[in-house]
Amino acid sequence: MQVLIANSIEAIGRDEWNRLFPAELEDWHYYQAVERAGLPGFDWLYFGVREDGVLRAVVPAFVTDYRLDTTLTGRLRNVTNAIARIFPGLLRQRMLSLGSPVGEVCHLGFAPGTDAAMQCRLLGAIMEKVEEYTMQHRIGMIAVKDASAAQDDVWTLVAQAHRLRRQPGLPTALLDVHFASLDDYLRALSPGTRKDMRRKLRPGARLRVEWRNNVDDIIDDVVRLYRSTFANAELNFEELTPGYFSGVLRELGDRASCVTYWLDERIVAFNLVLHDGRRLLDKFLGMDYTVAREYNMYFFTWMENVRYCIERGLPLYQSGQGLHREKLRLGSRLSANWLWYRHRNRLLDFIFASAERLFRLDRHDAELAALNPDTRR
Repeated sequence: MQVLIANSIEAIGRDEWNRLFPAELEDWHYYQAVERAGLPGFDWLYFGVREDGVLRAVVPAFVTDYRLDTTLTGRLRNVTNAIARIFPGLLRQRMLSLGSPVGEVCHLGFAPGTDAAMQCRLLGAIMEKVEEYTMQHRIGMIAVKDASAAQDDVWTLVAQAHRLRRQPGLPTALLDVHFASLDDYLRALSPGTRKDMRRKLRPGARLRVEWRNNVDDIIDDVVRLYRSTFANAELNFEELTPGYFSGVLRELGDRASCVTYWLDERIVAFNLVLHDGRRLLDKFLGMDYTVAREYNMYFFTWMENVRYCIERGLPLYQSGQGLHREKLRLGSRLSANWLWYRHRNRLLDFIFASAERLFRLDRHDAELAALNPDTRR
């Protein structure tokens, strides 16, 4: 068994990577686009295991300076902001995390036919390499970002063996699309939601929608709208670059689109989406907030994506993370994701473990608490 670590996904063959992720939209090409996008503050890593020359397991990773209060909001965030102004380095820790800052889940892939026991063995070998790398490079924190509930058994066994603890991450929202039309979809919602949606969609009659596979001619507008939404977001981790949007569209070809929304000749919103024959994946939305509320842009873009799924027979609309209460109201179901972590310094790790209740995403969120009942203290 050979455990490998690479700084570029190009060190791993496209076909052998994709073989471990059948029908995955965020495939080798997606990670290549991310790698080339030049996202500030991130270094990319890829861990894998080969046996007899065959790739048996692989997972992307990144290294960054992580601000510990990233998930805090309200008064607690005001307190930590004040602390950070006085002691700028106190709340930042160098971190190696499996997963991706711009991936929907931590893409842990195994060769077809790998049984559960072998999956644990392979992931255990990767974790040993992670421990070795963090020690050599003096990285304090080890983490796993958005470990999917679908692989919870293997993550639980291996992560706990390496003394990682877990906290709830933001869940993935999924809408099962089995509707004959948009009216059929609206009829499936509660009467109050249906009435509210019909009211919200009326102003959108003035908007023009255009599906594009290239944004080079409007990239400045796309970035402007993205940064407007980024500035209004409650939780932020990564900041995207112009190269991310153009690169994803270029590398994924007909499996990626930028849906643009126009008011007369003015672009007022865009939505980067990935799609294949069975799923539409909503990646990033950017809006002009001077008109977003007037035209209820979030809901208008939601309905456009549902329409696309219905017309093309796609059975699943994956709207990603965030705004999960609204997505539940719009008929979605939630799938849990987990954050695993520990600090290599035992004293700091003890302090973090003692204070982690304050940093939990579900501490004031009944929906998340219900989704993750076994981790409540």
